[in-house]
Amino acid sequence: MLCSRLTNANILTMDPDHPVAHDLGIWRGRIVGLDEAVTSLPAREVLDLQGATVLPGFVDSHVHLAWTGLKQTAPSVAPCRQVAAVLAAVAGATARTGAPGDWVDVMGYDQRALGRHLTAAELDTVSHGRKVFLMHDSGHGCVVNSAVLELLPAGVPHQDGFLVESAMAEVRRRRLPYAQTEIADAVERAARTCLAEGVTAVAEAGIGGGLLGHSPVELGAYQLLRDQGRLPLRVQLMAAADTLRPREAHREDRLPRALDLGMRTGFGDDWLSLGALKIYTDGGMMARTAALTAPYEGLDHTGQLQDDPEHLTRLVVDGHLAGWQLAVHAIGDRAVDLALDALERAQRLRPRPDARHRIEHAGLVRPDQLPRFAGLGVAAVVQPAFLHSFGDDYATLMGPARSPWLYRGRGFLDHGVPLVGSSDRPVTDGAPLRAVQFMVERASASGRPVGPAEAITVDEALHAFTAAAARACHWEHSAGSLTPGKRADLVVLADDPRRVDPSRIAGIGIVATFVDGRRATPTDGR
Repeated sequence: MLCSRLTNANILTMDPDHPVAHDLGIWRGRIVGLDEAVTSLPAREVLDLQGATVLPGFVDSHVHLAWTGLKQTAPSVAPCRQVAAVLAAVAGATARTGAPGDWVDVMGYDQRALGRHLTAAELDTVSHGRKVFLMHDSGHGCVVNSAVLELLPAGVPHQDGFLVESAMAEVRRRRLPYAQTEIADAVERAARTCLAEGVTAVAEAGIGGGLLGHSPVELGAYQLLRDQGRLPLRVQLMAAADTLRPREAHREDRLPRALDLGMRTGFGDDWLSLGALKIYTDGGMMARTAALTAPYEGLDHTGQLQDDPEHLTRLVVDGHLAGWQLAVHAIGDRAVDLALDALERAQRLRPRPDARHRIEHAGLVRPDQLPRFAGLGVAAVVQPAFLHSFGDDYATLMGPARSPWLYRGRGFLDHGVPLVGSSDRPVTDGAPLRAVQFMVERASASGRPVGPAEAITVDEALHAFTAAAARACHWEHSAGSLTPGKRADLVVLADDPRRVDPSRIAGIGIVATFVDGRRATPTDGR
């Protein structure tokens, strides 16, 4: 007897051998058959979906769950659009948070709405004796008050209290880490938001260090959730590159650096596992720190790399030699050059044909770089919703010659490059259907076309958030398609994204999300 059978459904399996079905059988959390193989079998529960569309659960291959959950409950200055309003919001947060000398985190900062950055002196006027950390929405910068600046070593660069990239990391290292229980609660909140949007598995893009690590023992927070039965979806953790340390392993192992005990990509189970090693090479476009080969339009600089190029290259090579899958953050085309050069060097030293290295974001990719992606077998893990939310700004920054290269779709696919969908939540809207709509329409929220020649089909966009994303996370044998033997993780939609006008895709309702064959909601546990 089946545990359950879904019937009278429009099932888009993402499996080319059986692309559409009407019935699906589930037994002990796995898909056991489709259509005639299960239609006549008895089931404890039969769910008549009345023609609703069923897809594999979306896989978001680049998220920040802890940051998302913390942001959901932290004081915020969004959507303030004037300096006075931002300062008033910070004043309210500092007055009601902690005691003098405590740290106060405030989220939602974006200088673009203000026309300039705030200063430490301005924050001093509303700090009430606290140490203020105002987080930039990109995750690549912050504004702090003088009490925080006084903690930093001499020579840490900042612009009147605005710090970016490694300078921001210096600030984060001087505050107490979050407790594992705080991180666990934040992750659970964020994970339930993902479930409500049809996401059943995610890759957490960097824990334990880097720009966005919240604790040196951050993995323990996820293990706590797993042990307590509070992890509502599947999570793959990317270790930040600076969590690896030089190790005196046997010379035949050729492991120059490793996590303690030599753990690497693949360790764990179906619910919680280690994924790629996350390596930052540059910053972000919102903060104007993505590394470009030519200056930003209207500005006199080209962004910045995170460190000396040779040091970044050594990180990539050492991670590859140690057996990790690599997730290399590269947004600007200069950073993409560095990432591709380093990955090429790594593969020459020790060929690993199925390493499945990834370039995270691939925000600005020149035409000459596309064949290099393909030749190295590197996946492009993109965030299409960035251009929905920020497309007007990004296109202006890049100018008419470069804006067609932003967060490509068609260019990658036509060159045989795996195109993988993700959100980078909470930087912007994390809903996969919003991203799918942009990939098809290539229009910003204002309606401005951004690289329309990079548009792809609905089927290709859905593939990016299901089968392609699963493969990028080494989950292709258990997720990404509704194939017998795979996990019964699926999402039920109120309409078929292939049959509605593209402008309506983002608005399609999520009827239900199933994880392990059981209906999950934003409020119930598993």
